[in-house]
Amino acid sequence: MLKIVLGNKNYSSWSMRPWLVLEHFGIPFEETVVPLDQPDTEANIRRFSPSGRVPCLIDGTLAIWDTLAICEYLAERQAGLWPADPAARAVARSVCAEMHSGFAALRNDCPVKVKETFPPAPLRPEVQADVARIEAIWADCRARFRKGGPFLFGAFTIADAFYAPVVTRFRTYSIPISAASREYVELIWALPAMQKWAEAARRENFIMARYEKRQQ
Repeated sequence: MLKIVLGNKNYSSWSMRPWLVLEHFGIPFEETVVPLDQPDTEANIRRFSPSGRVPCLIDGTLAIWDTLAICEYLAERQAGLWPADPAARAVARSVCAEMHSGFAALRNDCPVKVKETFPPAPLRPEVQADVARIEAIWADCRARFRKGGPFLFGAFTIADAFYAPVVTRFRTYSIPISAASREYVELIWALPAMQKWAEAARRENFIMARYEKRQQ
């Protein structure tokens, strides 16, 4: 059986993405959660992941690290994780790659804290630009490729999993977004897999001090 090594569910956006793919598509797996930001965190992760980072997927003697690589590996094992249409699939991969490497301001100012909520606060222009770009991606994908379902490409795909941590950020920090974006946020938040992740996050008592020291 596959095993996925994760960071704390309250904080680890990178871990959330492949976990949601596994859970939503009913792929059997076991999980190991390694508390982040602890003195022995890197050593504990390196028992599984050569990069010293989570997530890491273990398939027998094979270790696959990095969120995008894990999702691609899963897509090679099971159909339906990417859109079937080649054009839609190309765009889905593009928006995942953009999320994978971009939106640094939003990541920095609004770290994932699944079980918390804060009142609205002014955003730096760089963060507001990230929010606007994400909303534009969601609107464009749903306008062009939303056939047969309410997700970015109709049915739920890896692309939706990649933007799930943004959903939690928008909720946690009460970020103003359009009605259409709010509809998508609530759609993702209501998924059984997402609720299972959130419930596990609420049960955690691990603290990442460098996140908790930030002024919200």
